[in-house]
Amino acid sequence: MKKFFLFLAAGFFLLLTIYSLSSKLNNKSVIVGAQRTLQYIPFLQEKKVAIVANHTSLIGNVHLVDSLISAGITIEKIFSPEHGFRGDVDAGEYFTDYIDSITGLQVISLYGKNFKPKAKDLEGIEIMLFDIQDVGVRFYTYISTMHYILEACAENNIDLIILDRPNPNGFYIDGPVMQNNQMSFVGLHPIPVVYGMTIGELAMMINGEKWLKNNLTCKLKVITCENYTHNTYYDLPVNPSPNLQNMAAIYLYPSLGLFEGTIASVGRGTDFPFRVIGFPGYSDTTFKFTPKSIEGVSKYPMYKDSLCFGINLQNFSANELREKNQIDLNWIIKIYNNYQDSSFFNNYFEMLAGNITLRNQIINGTSVEEIRKSWQPELNTFKQKRQNYLLYPDF
Repeated sequence: MKKFFLFLAAGFFLLLTIYSLSSKLNNKSVIVGAQRTLQYIPFLQEKKVAIVANHTSLIGNVHLVDSLISAGITIEKIFSPEHGFRGDVDAGEYFTDYIDSITGLQVISLYGKNFKPKAKDLEGIEIMLFDIQDVGVRFYTYISTMHYILEACAENNIDLIILDRPNPNGFYIDGPVMQNNQMSFVGLHPIPVVYGMTIGELAMMINGEKWLKNNLTCKLKVITCENYTHNTYYDLPVNPSPNLQNMAAIYLYPSLGLFEGTIASVGRGTDFPFRVIGFPGYSDTTFKFTPKSIEGVSKYPMYKDSLCFGINLQNFSANELREKNQIDLNWIIKIYNNYQDSSFFNNYFEMLAGNITLRNQIINGTSVEEIRKSWQPELNTFKQKRQNYLLYPDF
């Protein structure tokens, strides 16, 4: 019987290998790290493995966890970021550890009481695998989860393999650089809002710049993508989180994410989140929307059941938004000027912006050109540092 199961595992591994090799024949297709099974499965064999994964961790249409179990890899437990292992937990909603009903594996929450694996959670683990689709924006919390995984692995002498994936916003760099006094779980590193790096490249920068606690360094291996450059258009095969539902929303996210530190709604609780902006008192009533509770997407949206008016961005195509190639500050200035009160901002805004300057610039009527000019010295410094960690041809 044991030989039979070993035969099945070997057969599945062969299928994975054939899938990976056949994908390379189409040089127009991006081959993500998870698909390159020959590059990492040998490191996992006969090891006790932990995986940091969610609903985006796919090899084709099959979940990475299912694939590895079928290939005979011993997975001890799963660590899960914001939105949960199956991607059905609301933004900002904490969740506790549980047993996954499909695999029977323990899922340890990294978005609840702890953002970082505890030493006891890592007892007996010999190697950690990280595979999550990012969107390349500093306040998107998957990169903060990665930071704490790097730190926990360094502290517990565990090797970490990152299966890299393309950054859909990896074709430009923009926004203010995070200041040390504003660091939080929505910004742990001195990087701009849009940093133009894959999650693997950023991990190398975190390691190389000694940004982990006590200047620790993690034993890190990145399984790179193939047929990818920073200019490559990559249409995400699955929504990275419940409220980023298409490429237009993903391209708008760097600009509209800043509104989550204001009184304005970005359409959570509608069928078009991160493609509208508004609030009940907006003076132009041409466009309107009413946020509703949507289980697993936005259970308690801002202005729930209240009529909002504002700006409709649904007519922008993904291609038009990609061509913008920068954060658009005109929308937040326009909405602020309509509200006409400094209470427009809350304390969360500084954490998202990364400094205290941007709020004051908007209140004081500083032009978009002057605001953008103020970012340039630190952006230039970051760009030079970034070059040391790139794994793919740059834009």
